[in-house]
Amino acid sequence: MTFTRRNTILMGAAGMLAACSGGALRLSPAGETWQTEPNPGFDTWVAAFRPRAQAQGISAATLDRAFRGAGYLPGVIERDRNQTEFTRTLEDYLSIAASDERISKGRAAFQRHNATLQAIESRYGVDAPVVAAVWGLESRYGERRGDAPVISAVSTLAYDGRRGSFFESQLIAALKILQSGDTTPERMTGSWAGAMGHTQFIPTSYLAYAVDFDGDGRRDIWSDDPTDALASTAAYLRRSGWTRGQPWGIEVALPEGFNPALAGRGTTRGTSAWAGMGVRPVAGGSLPDHGAGSILMPMGTRGPAFLVFRNFTVITRYNNAENYVIGVGHLADRIRGAGPLQARFPPDRHGLTKDDRVALQRRLNAAGFDAGDADGVIGAKTQEAIRAWQRRNGIAVTGEPSRELLAQLG
Repeated sequence: MTFTRRNTILMGAAGMLAACSGGALRLSPAGETWQTEPNPGFDTWVAAFRPRAQAQGISAATLDRAFRGAGYLPGVIERDRNQTEFTRTLEDYLSIAASDERISKGRAAFQRHNATLQAIESRYGVDAPVVAAVWGLESRYGERRGDAPVISAVSTLAYDGRRGSFFESQLIAALKILQSGDTTPERMTGSWAGAMGHTQFIPTSYLAYAVDFDGDGRRDIWSDDPTDALASTAAYLRRSGWTRGQPWGIEVALPEGFNPALAGRGTTRGTSAWAGMGVRPVAGGSLPDHGAGSILMPMGTRGPAFLVFRNFTVITRYNNAENYVIGVGHLADRIRGAGPLQARFPPDRHGLTKDDRVALQRRLNAAGFDAGDADGVIGAKTQEAIRAWQRRNGIAVTGEPSRELLAQLG
């Protein structure tokens, strides 16, 4: 059986899948298919799994229906064993997570679903722009929900993956979802690792937090209508301790000589204590009092700094990577209408600013070397474009950007 495979983002999966290094965004390659293959070992495993599932309340009828057409997916194992860990700086991460396109689409989606989002905020007490921002990071507002068949994917990983017991628990949870009638095996699609729907819930998180907000009798996070998925995200954040009306954090200016050892989530101070040290909002005025907070300096003393509060910690329950949490918070602020961060980011290890990197990508593209979107993030596509240009011009092939290369392309 063949299943189509689109670009998908594997992000927080409602806090339960391991976060990418630095909260990085992972995209599955475009144009692939999910192709099952005969595997006698997998078939034997499924036969042995059935009584274990039935002992946990899964009916024979549910098992028959779920595994009819399901099978071993070698592509899932390939993904599991060959995951590339990207460690992105906060600047690179925000260039993707809070790009101009994602902000504009987020504002449009927020307006389009405003009544629903406000109703969700009223019921669960989670600020609507934050729910919209999670949606934006997890699936680009529903554009990239993943279409791997979840039963095949998680059963393959339970049989042959690195975390067999974890994925067997996800398979049991997925079967309970099917047994409850919330969806069908054919509609239960998601990422290669089983994260599903608009806000990428894994099955166990779905069982714990998903809600039927529209009242149709099903907790449908797979529908093109995002209502239940958005409400489920709000329910998750509320259960994690979200406080309505309080920010995740604010960008701050630090005083000259601020001790970097005071930064980090392990150190908390009251607002008055931070203010007494000379910490000020970059927007001006005095520090708002939202309880004890921590100073974060993700790129050291030369980059932006933030004073973060309890709601920051709540978002970490969805995905513990600091870049991800800042990405959600900042995207939510931008959806509300706030402007970009005010602090400048320092040059990268090549001595290039973001403007330099954008210029480099544009010049490569103009010269006929496809560097992808000119977003200032030097990824695999830009590196290959650099290598191709270097080969064409008889220069040592490194794939590395530099100020010299920027000048040569000028």
